[in-house]
Amino acid sequence: MTHIIAIASEKGGVAKTTSAISLGGALVEMGQDVLMVDMDPQASLTLSLGVPPHKVRRSIADVLINQVSPVSVSRETTIPGLDLLPSNSEMELAERFLPIRKNYKHVLEDALQDIHCYDAILLDCPPSLGAVTHNAIVAADMLIIPTIPEYLSIYTLRNILRVVRSVRAQDNPSLNYRILITMLDQRIASHITLSNQLRATFDQAIFATAIQVDTRLRDSAIVGLPITHYAKKARGAEQYRALAQELPQYVRSEKVEQAA
Repeated sequence: MTHIIAIASEKGGVAKTTSAISLGGALVEMGQDVLMVDMDPQASLTLSLGVPPHKVRRSIADVLINQVSPVSVSRETTIPGLDLLPSNSEMELAERFLPIRKNYKHVLEDALQDIHCYDAILLDCPPSLGAVTHNAIVAADMLIIPTIPEYLSIYTLRNILRVVRSVRAQDNPSLNYRILITMLDQRIASHITLSNQLRATFDQAIFATAIQVDTRLRDSAIVGLPITHYAKKARGAEQYRALAQELPQYVRSEKVEQAA
């Protein structure tokens, strides 16, 4: 069964795209076939995989607005087993026009339901909780919420967790979620304190793996490769591999029980 994993946060700059591409690279290393779906009008994931967004003629926007088959829009990347469903500026139209459609929250879910050639589909969401992000969360088996151990990032958690409760109640009762601590700097006392507070508050709803600051994660986006393929021995690469190993505890062939 194909597992659909959305990566979302209302807060920008929390390593959503970095986590999506790095986790995708780690899963491919494990022998999985992965489809990366760029849901963001800024198209950072598309660019980070070496595809200039302004050269993308058909994108995920065509899937959401024009009901084009996702398979016809997807493309191979330079990494065997890692495919991309790209984004471009037309995704701004999707955010605007999706709510006009009947049952609009299920458009992406319907589009992806017949895709069985991948082990995992990773949805990289925009930094907002609008129609596009709702579509991704409704379609997902699991939601990963990247969170920096800083006050503003933690504060916005309440909003996306409110969305999780709403989606579970109305559209996707089996939705599971986990919080991923990202950009952790162990030299900063407040990061350690807030990380500990997050774990005490959310307990098992937080990944055991945390992603520490690693400049090579930024460098990997410049060269258009996941950190696992750009700097294989980097700390960031090892931590995203650990995250990929941890995933099976929460994502199974059948939808798991709701997280606490």
